[in-house]
Amino acid sequence: MTGIAARFFGSAIVYAILAMSLGLFMGITHDHTQMPTHAHFMLIGWVTFAIFAVFYHLFPAAAARPLAALHFWLAQASFIAMIVGLALMFGGNDDAEPVVAASSIAMLVSMIVFGLVALPVIRGRP
Repeated sequence: MTGIAARFFGSAIVYAILAMSLGLFMGITHDHTQMPTHAHFMLIGWVTFAIFAVFYHLFPAAAARPLAALHFWLAQASFIAMIVGLALMFGGNDDAEPVVAASSIAMLVSMIVFGLVALPVIRGRP
């Protein structure tokens, strides 16, 4: 695995480790207020980013497109902002809600960009 596929999969592993550490911390402290943060960490950071990695690995021509690079950086930036915002918000800082909202919209835009990369491939058009 190389290029954008490797970067997506590498970040997915890091996010899974961080998410599992958060889950373990919640279990040890019996404080589960960060459960939504943990869930987003696992589902987007581990599962979704790993799926992106597999797609880009299977379709290297799609991974070479400039939109794929945009997808990677937009997904990473919006995900990190979302996780930080969620952690702050569920930690009691209501002022973080606009960060969560903006980063959620940016994450949606990154998925739309992925759609622009992936849909032609699954329709049989390079």
